[in-house]
Amino acid sequence: MRMLVIGDSDSYVKWGAALASRLPAAWRRELVVLRSPVQPSDAQLETALVGTDFAPADVTFADLAQLTALIDERGPDVVLAAVRGPVVRVIARAVRRALWRPVFITGLPGITIPAARKAIVYRAHADLIVLHSRREVRDFTELARKMGHPQRFALSTLPFVPDNPAPGDPGGDIIFAAQAIVPRERDDRMLLLGWLAECARRHPERRVVVKVRAAPGEAQTHAEEHDFASIMGELSPPAPDNLVVAGGPMSAHLAGASALVTVSSTAAVEAVAAGIPVLLVDDFGVMPGLINTVFEGSGLLAGSDDLVAARFRRADESWVHDNYLHGREFDDWFERVEELVAARDRGELPWRIPRERVLGGALRHAWDRRRALGEFDRSLSGVVAVAIGTPARWLVRRWRKIARLLRSPADAASAPPQARQPELARRLP
Repeated sequence: MRMLVIGDSDSYVKWGAALASRLPAAWRRELVVLRSPVQPSDAQLETALVGTDFAPADVTFADLAQLTALIDERGPDVVLAAVRGPVVRVIARAVRRALWRPVFITGLPGITIPAARKAIVYRAHADLIVLHSRREVRDFTELARKMGHPQRFALSTLPFVPDNPAPGDPGGDIIFAAQAIVPRERDDRMLLLGWLAECARRHPERRVVVKVRAAPGEAQTHAEEHDFASIMGELSPPAPDNLVVAGGPMSAHLAGASALVTVSSTAAVEAVAAGIPVLLVDDFGVMPGLINTVFEGSGLLAGSDDLVAARFRRADESWVHDNYLHGREFDDWFERVEELVAARDRGELPWRIPRERVLGGALRHAWDRRRALGEFDRSLSGVVAVAIGTPARWLVRRWRKIARLLRSPADAASAPPQARQPELARRLP
């Protein structure tokens, strides 16, 4: 049996490689990185593959145009699309053009609560979507039902969380797991750095490490406008010597960590699994845009005062079992994959052809491809689609905005008083 993993950004490559490494030893596996604007640098690729069955030398880089022939040549039983949502549908079309019919699976590599409609729509071509907590499977299954969009979901513990993680070091570093877009604004990121700097001043016996995913100029899944390394020099007073910025594998940092701090990161789950105390800074709020609502009820949310004082938390056990650390004995993703391969072999696995509620046909497909791959889509149809689609998209958005403005006075007049409160007020306790 054979799995072909197709990855794009460093975080998706890390997830796809780690998931494939959980296959039984009898399976053969191959990793292809799609050439795209977010493909990892050599350093990012090496970091992403730490702890997996892959080495950088094992990786093949390929253009989208090469994928169909590659699938026919390799004949994989399973293709795992470890790529960003909009790219999944582009990959799916390339896979369907192959003469060989593999089982086509994909997934979401990190925290995906609340369940989002777009996450389902982008992955509608997949035979199976892999998720990582009981809660995610429950919420996505219910959302798909409400959408009238039947889909198969399967459970896998986060594959890069080791079975026996290093327990950290009680006298070791305080690790801050940075993210590209959480929080997004420069002022908020400066506030965070200020709190970390003050924590470092009050605890000079420890290093406070800002663990980053990329060096300045390297691509990530999400574009980072204000990377911490670049703005640290603007701190006033200046950063103490024991506040440092570092890259490298998160697993290596956690092995020497006394605590982990973040706003929202799967690194928090890795730390909990290792028994390392955690603090999720909630000064910026708890809301879907910060990807931290899943941590409500975990016991890990706390404010900047606790960060500065180095008062870290342990996760509530009931939260742990419903969110990401349920135990590998409850995983069913591989069994589901085997069932799908058997159905494929019997000729009982038709391609999923979702009802895509978009206009444009082949031109729309070219638009999706060009938007997903940018300059790495070298097709003439992609250039034409962008030339036609960009102004058309602007007009559609303007019309929708005008329509909303025309509706809003009537909507506001008919809404109950509590529904007319400002959005921010509704978020306050």
